[in-house]
Amino acid sequence: MIKYTCIIIEDEPLALDKTKDFVAKVPFLHLSATFDNALKGLTYLNNNKVDVLFLDINMDELSGIDLLESSKINSQVIITTAYQEYALKGYELRITDYLLKPFTFNRFLQAVNKAQENMVRHAAQPVPDFIFVKTENRLEKIMLNDIVYIEGMRDYRRIHTTTKTIKVMTLQNFSEFEILIPPSIICRVHKSYMVALNKIESIERSRIKIADLFIPISDTYKEAFFQLINNKQ
Repeated sequence: MIKYTCIIIEDEPLALDKTKDFVAKVPFLHLSATFDNALKGLTYLNNNKVDVLFLDINMDELSGIDLLESSKINSQVIITTAYQEYALKGYELRITDYLLKPFTFNRFLQAVNKAQENMVRHAAQPVPDFIFVKTENRLEKIMLNDIVYIEGMRDYRRIHTTTKTIKVMTLQNFSEFEILIPPSIICRVHKSYMVALNKIESIERSRIKIADLFIPISDTYKEAFFQLINNKQ
């Protein structure tokens, strides 16, 4: 069974515990992290692939609506709130569903089933041969089969390929690449690295040898990575 990663951003402890309990009852959901404010959650979203986001609205510093308006969120977003007046705004921001507290497990299940259907539909789309990457003042076309690995360098991502003598630098983050490129082709193995599965030379313990470089596999991505490797055998 495919497991979808999810996080909860919720500043009410009782509401957080209830959502965590509901998530634990759904076999295809895996809870990766929880946050009590939107700023911490946003930092995590910018650096990790999240399939489903459970998001409260009324929070200090940055509200759930502010987060959606100010950032490109590629997750399936399920709003959890006690305030009905934000429903229209939420749907304008293309959320998956809007849960009014207190919501039942049955209503919660309807929302996550809708998110799952959306993700299955997206996964069924044809695999692309190439992507366009924003670099400097142009869009650079890169064939997926040419990519060896993608490296994080502070605010930039460096794309190492078999054909480019000059490595492509871009401000696009890893979360964007994880949406654009199927993990069966290029997958995340570390907060600073994505690797092309067909370019891997060997795997030893928690290291990947690729292009004469050793890349670490972090605990966060280890399970999903080895599942992909096992499916290739």
